[in-house]
Amino acid sequence: MEAPLSVQPLNKLNIFATKGVQMRTFHLTWLTFFFCFFGWFGIAPLMPLVREQLHLDKSQVGNIVIASVSATILARLVMGKLCDTLGPRLAYTILLVVGAIPVLLIGTSHSYESFLLFRLAIGVIGASFVITQFHTSMMFAPNVVGTANAVAGGWGNLGGGIANMLMPLVAATFVALGYVDKANSWRPAMVVPGVILLIMAVLYYRYTVDTPRGNYADIERNATASKAGTFLLALRDYRTWLLALAYGACFGIEITIDNVAAVYFVDHFGASLVMAGVLAGIFGFMNIFARGLGGIVSDRAGRAYGLKGKWLLLSGLLVLEGIGIAIFSLAPSLTLAIAAMLLFALFLKMANGCTYSIVPFVNKRAIGSVSGVVGAGGNLGAMLVGFLFKSATISYSTAFLYIGVGVAAVGGMVLLVRLVVREAVAEAPESPLALA
Repeated sequence: MEAPLSVQPLNKLNIFATKGVQMRTFHLTWLTFFFCFFGWFGIAPLMPLVREQLHLDKSQVGNIVIASVSATILARLVMGKLCDTLGPRLAYTILLVVGAIPVLLIGTSHSYESFLLFRLAIGVIGASFVITQFHTSMMFAPNVVGTANAVAGGWGNLGGGIANMLMPLVAATFVALGYVDKANSWRPAMVVPGVILLIMAVLYYRYTVDTPRGNYADIERNATASKAGTFLLALRDYRTWLLALAYGACFGIEITIDNVAAVYFVDHFGASLVMAGVLAGIFGFMNIFARGLGGIVSDRAGRAYGLKGKWLLLSGLLVLEGIGIAIFSLAPSLTLAIAAMLLFALFLKMANGCTYSIVPFVNKRAIGSVSGVVGAGGNLGAMLVGFLFKSATISYSTAFLYIGVGVAAVGGMVLLVRLVVREAVAEAPESPLALA
């Protein structure tokens, strides 16, 4: 492996740069995360086919949605700890290999129970987000880490939107080539993202390093955080829990919509499978700029008003997101629903970026654990709202209305807590290289 060109985190982000260990790692990290999201939600736009073939009812589909995000909660906690101990390079490689297995095998399901278990196992891939944010934090200085984290996260999340767009076409291609009929086309289609995950495992292990100074195994590291227990350091700070709550109200809603949007557009507006996938894909495609925009605006708010400015921005974005979701739930036509979706998607994805622009400032000795707990909060939020979509008495549109009200309430809660609890010291984090 080539020697790092610099041992310092970068203090600026040039997305067109590819030279240097920092930018090479940045691009490989977001690209790997992109394919993780692609594999995680690859089956989502194909659920109408799965539902018909396996004879699933509304409650069973709801259980599958819940399962898809449940395993991620524990996996994110584990990966946060592994980032602090093994390092992001090995942690990501392990996750990619393990996550590829259920993606490759879900096509062998012939019953509700087996499909549910495979969908649960695939959710482990969602822990890739924690590693992505940790690794990016290691490569960039505090003045730009929020922007870098948001861009990497946003471009990675884009994989969910692209999956909604492309997977119906991948399935249709297998049908056109004569390998399977339409009813079974989802089975070979899922092999495609599984193989890609294995390829990314090889690339990540070979071409990234843990820090600009080298891999954890090759450098002398400060063990203070490990001795104190990084999880304890993270859990003792109320800001970790507040960010986890906020992330449940933005990212948790995002992955829920990634799961149910295609089904909602088919059932509620009569859209075709391909059209529903495209519409759901538009929601995810906004990650190409919206999450990064949230990080950029948050970094600027931080430079102008300190950490308080970042928190106030996060609160405002959550309130606006909640209002937009409520409007989406009440939209009487497909056109108005699309417009409302674009509106709340902007605020939701900006809130995602804003949340993780604050994470590196919570505890410099436990960045991985803080990132893991906050990330787990996002999936816990998705799991909880998933119960709304399995209820036999609550329609999808009513569920979205409840979600909108809840998200706005969380935004108000974030504002209230930050007004009541004073910041002890608005201290910028040391470079993550303090861990090394």
